[in-house]
Amino acid sequence: MKRLIFDEDHEMFRDGVRRFMQAEIEPYVEQWREDGCCDPKAFVKAGEQGLLCMWADEKYGGLGIEDFRFEQIVIEETIRHGDISLFLSLHSRLVGPYIGHLASETLKQRLLPKCISGETILGIAMTEPNAGSDLAGIKSRAVRDGDDWILNGSKTYISNGINGGAFVVAARTVPDNRHGIGLFVVESDMEGFSRGRNLKKMGLKAQDTAELFFENVRVPAENVLGDPEKGFYSLMHYLAEERLISACQEVAHAQVAFDLTMDYILERKAFGKPIGAFQNSRFKMAEMRTSLDILQTFIDQCVLLHNQGDLSAELAAEAKLYASELESTVMDNCVQLHGGAGYMSEYRISHMFTDARVSRIYAGSSEIMKEIIARSIGLDERKLSG
Repeated sequence: MKRLIFDEDHEMFRDGVRRFMQAEIEPYVEQWREDGCCDPKAFVKAGEQGLLCMWADEKYGGLGIEDFRFEQIVIEETIRHGDISLFLSLHSRLVGPYIGHLASETLKQRLLPKCISGETILGIAMTEPNAGSDLAGIKSRAVRDGDDWILNGSKTYISNGINGGAFVVAARTVPDNRHGIGLFVVESDMEGFSRGRNLKKMGLKAQDTAELFFENVRVPAENVLGDPEKGFYSLMHYLAEERLISACQEVAHAQVAFDLTMDYILERKAFGKPIGAFQNSRFKMAEMRTSLDILQTFIDQCVLLHNQGDLSAELAAEAKLYASELESTVMDNCVQLHGGAGYMSEYRISHMFTDARVSRIYAGSSEIMKEIIARSIGLDERKLSG
């Protein structure tokens, strides 16, 4: 289906991103998946092309481009010609804006140029062994010591955890207030900071996912993001964009799976004809094409709303819920249409299937998305139960 949200500038940009991904990312993906980690030089190369933190002001080395459609293109081309495990957008649009919008000018001047160049890779450390979707349950603590803060605690399942050079860390600052959380930028050379192992996962094999530990880490005042007692509300504010990023990834991933499967069912023959000629194949592909077109149109509309500052948390939750659920359905159908080949590692669809499984969990599980949506339409159990 023709998409109407991109103009000539976007398409020229897409051509450049595609060529970059084909030349500098695609040839190395298989090795990165075996290594369990992408080469951090990939971020440097992306930075050289101006693909990181495009929103940042030119005085820090950015392009000053706020239009999310350019990031959407990076997401789509990374997945089509690279790998969904390469979390460029987590660095640029999920974590970067915390620094760009909340950091002190001193920290911006010191850190943003390195983020834009790819020299410093960013991660965000919210999840703990006993606090995932319930951010108010965070146990990591930060205690004021003069102008500095002393940080203690641990985080787990942290993306870019091995390659990351700086992390936005959520820690409790007000013991008797569930929402009393601060955000702190911890740099990898700070004393008391350490990484655990690179966690082995079902999918996203090229994504370095790690445990992080903080033992009396002294965080200077300039590395505090915003009000140290109101970080919870900053996290809530940026969740809509995080879920939009996730939805863009999921629909792009499903689109690639569909295209790979179309090629396969036209080439693979059974009983003397392409398996695409069988009714089941034709009907399954027709169903998926229809659902993907509907989803893509919805997400594109969400992107336009986001550009206008009008994307609500509830609408972002709808996009993330539908995209992650459809992605899983498409992957299952595509593996089935590949038959035994779909179970073989040499076929890309096999690892796309396992890569997709986490989509219904991270960036807010499907169950949390349903809760947000239900409450937005007046079905709030807190009000109805009384």
